[in-house]
Amino acid sequence: MRFASLIVELIRARPRLVFWVAVLAQALLWLIVPALFYGSPPDDVAATLAFGHQYQVGSELGPPLAFWLADVAFTLAGGHIIGVYLLAQICFVVAFAALFALGRRVVGGQHAVIAVLLTQTVLAFSFPWVAFGPQILACPIWALILMHGWQVIGQGSRSAWFALSIEAGLLLLTVDAAPLLLLLLFAFALATAAGRRTLRSVDPLFSLLVIVVLVTPYLAWRLRAGDMGLPVSPMRDLGEAARQWGWLLGSLALAVSGIAVLLAFNAAWVQRLIVRGRETAPTVFRPPVGDLARRYVYFFALAPALLGTVVAALYEKPEVVGGAGIALLLSGLAVVVAGDDIIQLRRQQVLRTVWLLAIGAPAAAIAVVALVQPWLSAKEIRTSLPAGAIARFYGDSFQRRTNRPLPAVAGDRELALLIALGAARPQPLLLPRPAQGPWLTPARLGEQGGVVVWRAADTSGSVPPEIAKQFPGLVPEVPQSFDRLVDGRLPPVRIGWAIVRPKMP
Repeated sequence: MRFASLIVELIRARPRLVFWVAVLAQALLWLIVPALFYGSPPDDVAATLAFGHQYQVGSELGPPLAFWLADVAFTLAGGHIIGVYLLAQICFVVAFAALFALGRRVVGGQHAVIAVLLTQTVLAFSFPWVAFGPQILACPIWALILMHGWQVIGQGSRSAWFALSIEAGLLLLTVDAAPLLLLLLFAFALATAAGRRTLRSVDPLFSLLVIVVLVTPYLAWRLRAGDMGLPVSPMRDLGEAARQWGWLLGSLALAVSGIAVLLAFNAAWVQRLIVRGRETAPTVFRPPVGDLARRYVYFFALAPALLGTVVAALYEKPEVVGGAGIALLLSGLAVVVAGDDIIQLRRQQVLRTVWLLAIGAPAAAIAVVALVQPWLSAKEIRTSLPAGAIARFYGDSFQRRTNRPLPAVAGDRELALLIALGAARPQPLLLPRPAQGPWLTPARLGEQGGVVVWRAADTSGSVPPEIAKQFPGLVPEVPQSFDRLVDGRLPPVRIGWAIVRPKMP
């Protein structure tokens, strides 16, 4: 007997509804999780906000767009980090909306939503979409480029050229890997008859003009910084490069293990092993996929991953150039395109359970780490620091002592970046100091005043030698203690501090 669950019927009849429910539910999950279990922002989010608040055209961290948007989101949220978390989820939703739009044009709406559901299980999308930065912003821009690129190359749409040029310019303002990614799109166009026919029109010239206008300020900054040349690979041992390349490919393979598990449980031979007798599975149909569409999906499912891992191995990068999100964006769609025009959904309850586990397990892992690990280990969790309480205390203390908002903070880098999230948005002293821009110096901090902080080992709060050498004459205050989200076996966060009073004019 054939039985189709409500979800299968919705995929057949309302694929757009299934898409929005699945994607918005996952985005909401990753908006709630950090709000509940993060006392301080993860990874380099605090540094992203510190650089973004300066609104420089460029920095050592790369193109400026992600840093600017992070600061705008933080400011619009009233100085609350939830604005940055929301921005990350908007990027997630836009990326999958573009993927769904591309899938509808290639395999139809029903198979497109299956491709989206598969892609959601990829670790690059089910886990790190909280720590907003250039790689997260680049993912939706790249998804839009692929969608409009297919409209231009595969469907001959002239109206998509303008959007494609805007997105290409934004990608160049987001990640250093943008030229390599855009080169892949250009290479695919050159390699196909439809692409060459498209490039012979005048539209690419106007698009190039739009791109140049968008990126000219950043290019000017790179010229002034003397950073226009190609970096020289420091790697000399090809064996080491090959090992790192294999490790990076292995990490990408592990990231798509959710798709592999779902395919395995839906395989016909697994069905025959588990279910006795003959059972007819519900099916989902699609129109035939053209040869050019297949090549487009396969190329952009494989080429960014291969190129990103090779470049990363040659230049000793710890992760795939461009990010795993870009490298694996079309993995689910490629699996669907490689399948038959009719997809049978076997063992629907098992598939649903596996999918929910792949989506929910990372969030559950964060909750367990935040609530349980402090009782099992004495290792500090970076996101357990009470950033809001720390920033408020030192901002208020400086305000009361000097009757001025806190302008600057120095000392321990991690603590300084957290205090820089305070209401007055003090500028942190970053050492080594960034080479370009009006960044804070010790001399400037001595003139305008600020707070110097460090980790205090005891209640005496003595100034560490390296900080005392940098700021001679500091008079330490009584160390301040702050409770973590869960203290567990760890003592409260004890911070030594001193005020550098502003010089009177």
